[in-house]
Amino acid sequence: MADSFQILIADDHPLVRGALKQALSSELENVTLYEAGSLSEAIEQIEAHSGDIDLVLLDLHMPGMNGFTGLFTLRASYPDIPVSIVSASQELPVVRRSIEYGASAFVPKSAPVDQIGTAIRTVLNGDMWMPDWARDAIENGPADDEATGLAEKIGQLTPQQLRVLNMLTEGKLNKQIAYELDVTEATVKAHVSAILRKLSVHSRTQAVIMARELQLQEPAIEA
Repeated sequence: MADSFQILIADDHPLVRGALKQALSSELENVTLYEAGSLSEAIEQIEAHSGDIDLVLLDLHMPGMNGFTGLFTLRASYPDIPVSIVSASQELPVVRRSIEYGASAFVPKSAPVDQIGTAIRTVLNGDMWMPDWARDAIENGPADDEATGLAEKIGQLTPQQLRVLNMLTEGKLNKQIAYELDVTEATVKAHVSAILRKLSVHSRTQAVIMARELQLQEPAIEA
């Protein structure tokens, strides 16, 4: 009997989710598919199926992602669940940073169905996948030391610290963050202090500037 898999498709466009469901159903046997339209919904689905999700297909532009912050949040919260970015963007810096920041694959939404299937099977087998053109450019091009350094620093943050940092970039005050996370202001202050220490910065403003490096500069492209 073939292995069975449970895959979460996280994308805010219903048509894209439908197309990915069709592609995966045709390429994989015994696959159960779940859907989410935002980062918060993705986390709810993962929690609802605790320990059962084998792979998350993640759109970088859906609500709650705030660029690559959402990817860091998922990788920190659920390190045993591989994440494959499925994006309409094919900009090399986006591909490079997706992999640098913890994704197991980068799959263009324009990829043929059989290529999507190959990518997903590769990740489910424990390997990494990206288009040949991106792999060649990344392996043969100069290293992105800035992305590597940022990944190392952001990767030290706990899931809750990532949430706090995300809210700092939105300009929220400690009182607002405490209310939304249902914690005390003292707890928020402790998180902020830890964030500054781990990012090697001395102020909230410097932390926000660093966090904004995780945001995507190019506009979202409809699939």
